[in-house]
Amino acid sequence: MEARKPAPTSPLEAAMQSRDRDMPDMVRAALVAGRAQLAFQPVVAAGNTGKVVFHEAFIRLMDEGGRILPAAKFLPHVEETVIGRDIDVLSLKLGLMKLAQHPRLRLAINMSARSIADGAWRNELSRGIARMEGIGDRLILEISEGSAMMLPEVVTRFMAEMQPQGVHFALDDFGAGSISFSHLKDFLFDMAKVDRQFVSGIEAAPDNQVIAEALITVAHQFEMFVIAEGVETASEAEHMTRLGADCLQGWHFGVPKPTL
Repeated sequence: MEARKPAPTSPLEAAMQSRDRDMPDMVRAALVAGRAQLAFQPVVAAGNTGKVVFHEAFIRLMDEGGRILPAAKFLPHVEETVIGRDIDVLSLKLGLMKLAQHPRLRLAINMSARSIADGAWRNELSRGIARMEGIGDRLILEISEGSAMMLPEVVTRFMAEMQPQGVHFALDDFGAGSISFSHLKDFLFDMAKVDRQFVSGIEAAPDNQVIAEALITVAHQFEMFVIAEGVETASEAEHMTRLGADCLQGWHFGVPKPTL
């Protein structure tokens, strides 16, 4: 029997495939040219106050036409590469500049364990904190479970070094990684962000309700402030508040935007 020929690729599909193949080069070009900005998403107090406690900053890279490069297409492939380190440095630089411009702003910026050993990243952090008194007190560095567990001793030492300068630390994607309680007690995290997989549709998922409540209990036991991330509905917000989350973050409260 004759093999079936693959369906012809449409011009749009061909263009998208070509763009995906060119993505690494487009990312490098955006970094070299400085075509980047931050988008800010609010983190609000649990309950009905609507009070913004701080913002999380997300890096956005643009192509030559000013269009945003989709992070989902390149971040997973560059996080542990030189390009990933360059993105971390630029994100930190832009975030620290924003903190200097807005003296009342508190901002969370993502980092990885490998950033700690990166001289350019460490120099940017030192310069930024020295730029204005009190910047360290308004800076939150977020690191995922998986990244923290890559180099736990290095991360712990770095936390101890930065705490006297007022810097806070948030454990991102709490519950999704492989962090152990023995390491959790050694880390100096101030906040834990319950992973969105346990928040999404929680009102109809008894298993996730049990897991989320357990994560919140553990975090509070270790004196960590708890944020539920990925909150997209009023029902999810209500359930996470009832389970004891201190703050909520997600599209229900605002999408990441380039303005504060």
